[in-house]
Amino acid sequence: MNDLDFVLSELKSISEPEYLKKMAHFGIDISKAFGIRVPNTRKLAKQIGKNQELSLLLWETGFHEARLLATFIGDYKEVGEAQINAWTNDFSSWDICDQACGNLFVKTPYFKSKAFEFAKAEAEFVKRTGFVLMAEAAAHLKKEPDETFLGFLPIIEREAYDNRNFVKKAINWALRQIGKRNVFLHEHAIQTANNILAQNNKKANWVALDALRELNSDAVLARHVKRPTLNTSR
Repeated sequence: MNDLDFVLSELKSISEPEYLKKMAHFGIDISKAFGIRVPNTRKLAKQIGKNQELSLLLWETGFHEARLLATFIGDYKEVGEAQINAWTNDFSSWDICDQACGNLFVKTPYFKSKAFEFAKAEAEFVKRTGFVLMAEAAAHLKKEPDETFLGFLPIIEREAYDNRNFVKKAINWALRQIGKRNVFLHEHAIQTANNILAQNNKKANWVALDALRELNSDAVLARHVKRPTLNTSR
């Protein structure tokens, strides 16, 4: 399972060309894709196990599912800033971006600086990466202090005008995840959404209104009443 050619042949063997239409329907770039359901790619990843060297080789092939597999088998402990930069500049599909961020990038010491850096980028998927890192950190980095997320909120407010599909959805995702993290951040996320609405920018309104819809939902409010703030150092 460590041989690149063998793994590529395995990917091809589980491909379903007819599945490409469904992938395209969900906005996935299929220009260099086999047509493989994600659970089947994950199953192959489990058989391979963590393998940073193979992960890098798979990424270089440029095949969609090979890159997805690369995010599953990569070792975040061996991911450096250069790899984050290189892969981010290669992103051409939201699912690869999100998996790389969630499986690898957000677990590295560089996630915070890269979130700030990429959130200012012009390229659509590079900019998306910045906000996906914020969302993934809010959802999964339980020990990260509140100050980190307070620092992200002004960036979300500033960039909410960007109406490009894959950017605005990531900005909205980041705002919602930060707001759902704990009671303290919920209050600040609500204020950020209201600040966005106060911009009177129609392009930014969706980000705020959709976030407020979830953050003010009974489910979220009930959870915050029951759960204490995760980080008290402020």
